[in-house]
Amino acid sequence: MFNSLPGFREFYPEECARRNYLFDAFRRVALRFGFKEYDAPVLEPLELYIEKSGEEIVSQLFNFTDRGDREVALRPELTPSLARLVGAKASSLPMPVKWFNIGEHYRYERPQKGRLRAFYQFNGDILGESGTAADAELISLLVEILRVLGLTEKDFRIRLSDRTLWFLFLEGLGFEEAKSFEILSILDKSEKISAEKTNALYQEILGAKAKETALKIEKLKTIQDLEELRKFLDSEDLNTASKEKLDARLEDWTTLIGYLGGLGAKSFVQVDLGIVRGLAYYTGFVFEAFENEGQFRALAGGGRYNDLVAKLGGPELPAAGFAIGDVTLTDCLDRRNLLPQGTENPEIITILGGETERLEAIKDITILRRAGFSVAYPLKNQGFGKQFKSAGKSGAKIALIYGGDELSEGKVKIRNLSTGEENLVDRSDLEITVRGLF
Repeated sequence: MFNSLPGFREFYPEECARRNYLFDAFRRVALRFGFKEYDAPVLEPLELYIEKSGEEIVSQLFNFTDRGDREVALRPELTPSLARLVGAKASSLPMPVKWFNIGEHYRYERPQKGRLRAFYQFNGDILGESGTAADAELISLLVEILRVLGLTEKDFRIRLSDRTLWFLFLEGLGFEEAKSFEILSILDKSEKISAEKTNALYQEILGAKAKETALKIEKLKTIQDLEELRKFLDSEDLNTASKEKLDARLEDWTTLIGYLGGLGAKSFVQVDLGIVRGLAYYTGFVFEAFENEGQFRALAGGGRYNDLVAKLGGPELPAAGFAIGDVTLTDCLDRRNLLPQGTENPEIITILGGETERLEAIKDITILRRAGFSVAYPLKNQGFGKQFKSAGKSGAKIALIYGGDELSEGKVKIRNLSTGEENLVDRSDLEITVRGLF
């Protein structure tokens, strides 16, 4: 027997039903929010990912040279493909673009809990809208997806931060953009390394300014209230130009929080400037959904990436989006018993007396299936006792019983499998009768 490759999963019917339950929730909520579904190739030019993320991304990819001597890679994410698709037709697409996708992605990383080499993601993005209404729409979409899946305010929170505010703050302290990138890179790592290691990294790049700057950064990253944030920035000795820019940015924060309140998402959102997101292309508000208890892991993440479409050869186009991975989310829901157990059950099961009854029953079964009902029947002759036992375990709502006596009268017996109640109906009225039972 062959085994599956490390980091890849097999989906037996039970697991597939759980996966499809997630996909159905993703799709229903996204469509409810006015997003349109799209797809892109699973195999892309390697250069697409290098252009977005740099040469270091190559070691994380399934990449190879194809028979056409092209350097290609299995997609590790969808955002570069989306940027290419929208950039190619930006002049003819109605704006803003609100698109979503549910697809499989691949990363050549060491498999571990919560991270596999093949995984599914929901991606939701808005392109062509620079205002905070787009950020609010995405955050509320994320909240609603998790809420529909059964998670509550006790289970998760959206940690909301802002790379623009960070850059303006560091600019106000006298740091140029390149140095600010280095500082934010350390901040991004700080939750995963010790305080001693964090301080050593600050010392390495800031020298004499390390202690003072680190204290200010630590103070800012612990703020969890918009008013407290405003007071802190007012109290800091920043240059005038940066203060004016920060005042304008705080108005964007006020607007965003107001939108989130109207969209019913504000109670799930926590100001948390410790989130900066590791990907260099984020340009504004960034956010992550985190579990409140248990594993304390990120369930989803995203933010604004206004420069990516132009970077990949398209026009200047504001953009924002987020992704939800299925591996960590499934684990979170499973621990809370929020996933369906077993497979999809038939709505109707058929019990047959013999081959003569089978030939008549399948005519009715075909009518009911074409009417949209899920109907199962035994593919070989079995005794009534075995069939009734199977029917009781099937999860079906009703059983249709075809015996010789019923058929001779042009009738079929309908049994409610929950109550045991039975009724005889004319076969000509079967579809109408069945509709009344569902």
